[in-house]
Amino acid sequence: MEKNTPSENWPLWEVFIRTRQGLDHKHAGSLHAADAQMAMENARDVYTRRNEGISIWVVESIHIHASAPDEAGSFFDPANDKVYRYPTFYNLPDELKNI
Repeated sequence: MEKNTPSENWPLWEVFIRTRQGLDHKHAGSLHAADAQMAMENARDVYTRRNEGISIWVVESIHIHASAPDEAGSFFDPANDKVYRYPTFYNLPDELKNI
């Protein structure tokens, strides 16, 4: 894509920022940019103005696939019968005080 095209024709990018070492990247917002490099630079300028971030991820929105909220019941139902995924399923020895 050319950088001289109007910005309304540029793809939408999702921006994820990690604020400190050891933390997860969090969704910070969206922006339009001609390419990944421009998206990174714009994300830095828009979302880390006060040195809030140490790492930035940008993902073109068309590459994100999400579940539909109105299908959440049927989509997540299979997980409800897997009680072994919850820590309360397991019995711990008495001498083990903290996990």
